[in-house]
Amino acid sequence: MENIRAATESFEKWLASQTTIVRRDLAWKHERLRDSPFAFLRGTFYRWIEQWTDVCGPLTGSPRVLSVGDLHVENFGTWRDIEGRLVWGVNDVDEAAVLPYANDLVRLATSAGLAVRECHLQLPLRNICDSILEGYTASLDRGGQPVVIAERRRWLRDVAISDLRDPKKFWSGMRALPTASRRVPGEAIRALEALMPEARIEYTVRRRTAGVGSLGRQRFVALADWKGGLIAREAKAYVVSAASRLAVSGSSRVASPAQGGAARQLIDAAVRIRDPFWGIHGSWIVRRLAPDCSRIEIEDLPAKRNERKLLRAMGWETANMHLATPRASAAILRDVRSRRPRWLERAASDMADAVTADWRGWTATERE
Repeated sequence: MENIRAATESFEKWLASQTTIVRRDLAWKHERLRDSPFAFLRGTFYRWIEQWTDVCGPLTGSPRVLSVGDLHVENFGTWRDIEGRLVWGVNDVDEAAVLPYANDLVRLATSAGLAVRECHLQLPLRNICDSILEGYTASLDRGGQPVVIAERRRWLRDVAISDLRDPKKFWSGMRALPTASRRVPGEAIRALEALMPEARIEYTVRRRTAGVGSLGRQRFVALADWKGGLIAREAKAYVVSAASRLAVSGSSRVASPAQGGAARQLIDAAVRIRDPFWGIHGSWIVRRLAPDCSRIEIEDLPAKRNERKLLRAMGWETANMHLATPRASAAILRDVRSRRPRWLERAASDMADAVTADWRGWTATERE
C-alpha cells in the first residue's frame, strides 16, 4: 500500500481530473489534516476506503447497500422540511456509494473513538459501539423512521441548538464571506437561482471555504436580502465518490453508480424526510443555508448531553439510510447477529490505530 503522501497525491491528481481545484483551499486542507486524527479522518475518505478493506478484511464480505460512505459523528445536522418542521439526520452524502453496510458503522464508531481520545466525547469505545448497534438494529427491525424534532426529542433539540447557530452570529458570518472575485461558472449560477424563492432577486455571490473532506472544490454562496431578511443558497462542486476509484481500477470490493446517481438514489429512497432545498443540478450540489439548516460540530455540543442517546440516534439514522436498498434489512440483521461479540469495537479500534498512524506520517512529512 502507498504511504499517506503518495496516496494523497494520487487522489488529488484524480480529483483535478474531475473538477476545477481551488489550490488555496487545498493547501488549507493540508494544514487542517495536521490538527488531529479526528480532523484527518474527516478529510481523507479516499485513504479510509483503501485502508479499511485491508484492516477489516472479514467485514468486506458483509451485505452491500447504498451507503453514506464518509460517515462520522460530525456528518449529522438539521434542516426544515416542507412543513417547516425541524428534522435531524445525515447532513452530507457526497461520498455515497454501494459498500458493505459495515463500512458506515465502523467509520462512525471510529470517529467517535477518536473524539474520545481527543476529549470531545466521554464514553468508552465499548459503550459507543453498543449504543450505535442498538440504534441501528432497532431501526432495521422497525423499518426505520425519520427523526423529527418537534414536540418529542427535547434532548436532541438541546443538542441541535447552540449559541453558534444563533441567527445574528450565523448571518454575520455569511456577510463576512468574500465576494467571488473570479468568474463564477454559469451552471453554478443557474443552480443557485433555481433555488431562490422567486425570479430576479438581487444577490451577491460569495466564496465559501468549509468542511474538511471537500476542501479544494469550488463552493459559492448566493446571499440576498429578501423581504426583510437574509437568505442564502450554496452550490458546491459535485464529484463522484472516491470509492469509485477502486471500482474503476477493477476492484470488485466496491461499486459506485453513475455520477450523481448514488447520492440522489440514497436521498430519494432512504427512510427520510427530504430537505426540499437539497439537490444536484448538473455538476453542483445545492442547498439552503440557514442557522437551523447546517451541520452540528462536536465542539458545538452542549456540556450537558446524553452521549448514549446521541450515538443511538446516529445508529438509528444510519439504518434509515441503509434502508434505501430494497430488501436489505433481513440480510443485514442476519449478518449482524452472526458476528462475534465486540466485532464493531475491535474493527473501530483497529481503524482508529490505522488512522492515527497515517496522521503521524502526514504530520512528519509536513514538517519535512
